[in-house]
Amino acid sequence: MPLAFRHIDAPIALPPELRGGVVAIGNFDGVHLGHQALLARAAEHGRALARPALLLTFEPHPRSYFRPGEPLFRLTPPALKAERAAASGIAAMVSWPFDQALAAMSAEAFCADVLAVRLGAAHVVTGGDFAFGKGRTGDAAALAAFGRSFGFTAEAVAAVALDGAVVSSSRIRERLAAGDVAAANRLLGWEWRITAIVQHGDKRGRELGYPTANLSLEPSIALAHGIYAVRATVGGRTHPAVASFGRRPTFDGGAPKLEVHIFDFAGDIYGLPMEVSFVGHIRPELKFDSIEALIARMDADSLAARAMLG
Repeated sequence: MPLAFRHIDAPIALPPELRGGVVAIGNFDGVHLGHQALLARAAEHGRALARPALLLTFEPHPRSYFRPGEPLFRLTPPALKAERAAASGIAAMVSWPFDQALAAMSAEAFCADVLAVRLGAAHVVTGGDFAFGKGRTGDAAALAAFGRSFGFTAEAVAAVALDGAVVSSSRIRERLAAGDVAAANRLLGWEWRITAIVQHGDKRGRELGYPTANLSLEPSIALAHGIYAVRATVGGRTHPAVASFGRRPTFDGGAPKLEVHIFDFAGDIYGLPMEVSFVGHIRPELKFDSIEALIARMDADSLAARAMLG
């Protein structure tokens, strides 16, 4: 019987049933098509060895550790990353703290302490460009060599290409920053989504005939401002919707906010978590000269969103 998926914050001791497994290592932000190929290989090797497959990732993201003043647009916060890892057939996700101790650890020490002792790895799977250890001095070849010394085998999985370029987290961020959620979703292999709590707003949408659920997103989310066709899941049900992300230039030009209008819906959802999956981009954010012009465009946007959502 397969193990129930677990998300473990290291470096607590692994439960015995998860030790001695196949370990996939990386940041895995996005758990995109390339990551999924790597995780599928780890799961396949785990089945062949009758051992669990684990994802070893790091929190915070190493880039945030080394460049704390530069906000990083995280495609998949830990909970979403764990969800996507579970969908890839992984038994557990181990989040290892990326701190001063880990940053100063040599490649050899990482293999000896983290992989061999703490995880008891039998086999390790990485991407071909994997680098680790202080100063990123270790690579896939070094990992395999150290593995021979510390009792595990290792392999590197080739990158996945789509539309003539390697699938990468940075490429997906670029597509989202351009508003091209359809292209980002193709690279991800799933619909990119965010989750936030529904907040009270100024009720302006209700006055316009388009009541909205208001969500504040992390400032690091670099999604293009504009209008999107989305699916909104709240209270256990998923609904077709249209969403505006931006500063509302026709009105206050305030801090960026996501406003979601759920089609044919009535109910009190304030204070509830809402998951918003982005399906298609309709248009950029615009400033209108009159309320009438805004409402007319909202009518057209709603029709466009319904068509995109089928």
